[in-house]
Amino acid sequence: MLTHSTRRWLAGLGVAGAFVAASASPAAAEEPSNEVFLYANNALLAAGGEAKSVILQAFAEALPDYFTVTVDRAAVADFAAVTLSNPVPGCSESGTLITCNLRGATTIDYVLDLTVKAKDTAAVGKKGDITLTMATKGKANVTATSTIEVGEGVDLKADDTLEISGAPGAAVKAPLRVANVGDKTTNGAVLLLIGSGLSAAQHSNCSYLYAFGTNFAQCTLDQKIEPGAVVQLDSTSTLKIASDAWAPSEQNGSAEWFADGDWAAFLAESPFPDGAWQKGTGPALTLVPAPTSQARQLKQTDKDPYNNITWITATVTGNQRADVAANGAEVAGAVGKTVNTKVGFVNNGPAAINTYSPGQLTTAAEITIPAGATVVTAPNECSPFKDGEVVGWYGDPGARAYLCEWYETLHKGDTAVFEFGLRIDKLAGAPGSVHLLHFNLDGEGATIADLDPKNDTAAFTIKGATDGNGGGEGGGDGGTLPITGPSTGLLAGLGALLLAAGVGGYLVAKRRRTRFVA
Repeated sequence: MLTHSTRRWLAGLGVAGAFVAASASPAAAEEPSNEVFLYANNALLAAGGEAKSVILQAFAEALPDYFTVTVDRAAVADFAAVTLSNPVPGCSESGTLITCNLRGATTIDYVLDLTVKAKDTAAVGKKGDITLTMATKGKANVTATSTIEVGEGVDLKADDTLEISGAPGAAVKAPLRVANVGDKTTNGAVLLLIGSGLSAAQHSNCSYLYAFGTNFAQCTLDQKIEPGAVVQLDSTSTLKIASDAWAPSEQNGSAEWFADGDWAAFLAESPFPDGAWQKGTGPALTLVPAPTSQARQLKQTDKDPYNNITWITATVTGNQRADVAANGAEVAGAVGKTVNTKVGFVNNGPAAINTYSPGQLTTAAEITIPAGATVVTAPNECSPFKDGEVVGWYGDPGARAYLCEWYETLHKGDTAVFEFGLRIDKLAGAPGSVHLLHFNLDGEGATIADLDPKNDTAAFTIKGATDGNGGGEGGGDGGTLPITGPSTGLLAGLGALLLAAGVGGYLVAKRRRTRFVA
């Protein structure tokens, strides 16, 4: 299943996105800057089943210095137990109340993490709210509720892994299987497929989405699955390896099975609006009985609430790589003026880069600033860099050199763009440069080579500088590079969490900068 931290992050991203959007409107702009917005997710439980998490989140420009959070469990006390997931200093319990005296300076956005578990005697259909209240001296209380409901428990189990193989562009059969190892018939299931370099075939009962460098597919399968039955997707189920996949390489993904109620809860917490999913075409995907020998193997496994996910590994065969070229710039302006200048690199293809998957090319740029200029503003993707080490944080101004990283997949023709605000101090001094650094995440940097190393360096100069070469390569005046899309820390962070959930190699480590090969 998706990890606890991933579900929590997805929920937070969805709510935070809505909150930020609302704050951008004229009406919201009139709200006081100390406004706090609380959110807590709902939970669907099974009697005697797995515990679920309820996360209280607070969104504000800054939390109050001191505040109190009260958790009122009275409405669910007869059918569910609600406890703190971890000891929290300042919290105490009395009857159906949990009271926490907290400090804003030491509290992250996830204010409280609660564990909720249905009692063994809980009746299906029982429902109630946990009420969470934030109280701050001199301000009105803020409240959020989490609806807790008891559903009918089922237990689905999937194969641990699925290994496939094919060349770039190949559609490979994917007979994903699931067993009902519980004692109740399921009302069908929903399958969520995720892959960075893999995409699911089109089916009329599936919907599709591309976001965060990742392909998503959700398929609703209405067929009931009887206790003890083992079924698999029919022969039309395939996964396509991206036509521009690096080869040879390994593409990763995951397939997770949901009971209908769990899927509704997951969608409610995800950051994807309903309109983002595109309905598929073609024949409906169905479930068919799995071969007897395979079914017998699955039936022998004990019940496990976290056993409904299959990790997918696709071995990509063939030989397909990419050429990445540096884009420099020539900065034009008078002494004392500040000008915005764009530098970066372009993927000339044919393979995609920066998928952040092991065995595939990931490119960053070491950008040396011309000696006659000072960085007033630096991109959020760039950190001060000296002697092969990062010596500052993302976006810090004033450095002479930067390491700039790009967290989106770059297909053929896509460009990574880094915009600097430069103050021109003098029309003299040594020129700068854009120099590409290539690496891969499994540490075997020498085996991942750019097709044409000769274009891995471009000049970064000030026009008219006496010690410059007067002709920047690639970027011209620094303002014509195409931009593929926003590369924000928010997207990068989500990508890392999706990877932990089995998405594939969108991001492995935001600050892994070892084994570079120039």
